[in-house]
Amino acid sequence: MKKLRLLFLLLAAAGAWAAQEARPSLESMAKRYGDSLNKIFEYQAKVSDLHPALGSVYPVVLVEAGQFFIFEPDPAAKAYRPVNAFPDTFNIPRGIRAAMPLSFWNNRMACVVTGEVFDAPKGFVMILHEFVHCYEWDTCEQRLKEKMAIFREAMKKKDYMWELEYPFPYDKAQWARVYADWMSALERNEDRPAQELREQLEKLLSPGDWEYMTWQEWKEGLARCLENRINRRLGLPENQFGRRPPLDRVAFYCGGQRLIDHLWRTNPGLADNIESLYARISGNK
Repeated sequence: MKKLRLLFLLLAAAGAWAAQEARPSLESMAKRYGDSLNKIFEYQAKVSDLHPALGSVYPVVLVEAGQFFIFEPDPAAKAYRPVNAFPDTFNIPRGIRAAMPLSFWNNRMACVVTGEVFDAPKGFVMILHEFVHCYEWDTCEQRLKEKMAIFREAMKKKDYMWELEYPFPYDKAQWARVYADWMSALERNEDRPAQELREQLEKLLSPGDWEYMTWQEWKEGLARCLENRINRRLGLPENQFGRRPPLDRVAFYCGGQRLIDHLWRTNPGLADNIESLYARISGNK
C-alpha cells in the first residue's frame, strides 16, 4: 500500500512537472507568433487612410495556457515586442476578440485575442476592429460615459458588465419593427423616412434605453463601419452579422454602421471627430 501511494505521488509530481514544462514562456510565444504579430503593421498600413482611428497600432495580448502574454508595438521597427506575462484569472475562452483595459498592466488598453486569429485575413481585420475601440478609449470614451445616467447608475451598483447586460427591451415588437424599417430606409438612402423613423424610435424608448442604444450605435457601430470599409479595401466579404431578427445587442452594430455611413455621406468630415459623431448620434448636438 505504501509503495502504491508513493507511486501515485510520483506520478502526480511528474504530471505537474510536465504541465509546467509544457506551459509556454513569453519568449517561446514571441518566437511562435512574432511574424504574425508583425503582419498587423502591414494590414494597418493598407487602411490607415480610411479614418484617424486606424492611424496607429495598439498592444496585443495573446491568451494561451492560462496566461496573458502582452506584446507592445514598436512603430519605428514595425514590430511587436514581448513585454510581460500574467495569469489568466478570467478563464478567457478560445476565440476571444476584445479590447479591454488591463488592470494588471496599469489599466492600459489592449486587443485581447487567441492565437488562431492569425489563421486568415479576417482575423487581422478583427484586430483592427478592436483597435478602433482602443482609439475610442484613448480619445474620449471615459469622458463621454461619465455624462451618461445609465453609466453613473451602473457604477454605483458596481455593475461593470452593464454594456453587455443592460436590460434593453429587444423583445418589444414595435421597437424591433421600427428599428428594422429604419435600417432599411438608411440602406436605400431614404433620408426623410429614415429621419421620421428615428424620431419614432426615440418616442418608443425610455431615456435610459435611448441612451444605451445610441451609445452602442456609436461605440460598436463605428468599429463595424470601419471593419467593413477595411473589408471592402481588401476585397473581403462584409460582416452583416446581427441584421436578421430576432434583434439583439449586435443589431446596434449594424444600425450604427448604417447611421454612420449615412452621416459620412451627408456630413463629410463628421465621422473623423468621433466625439462630435457621438453627439450627433445621441441627439446631444
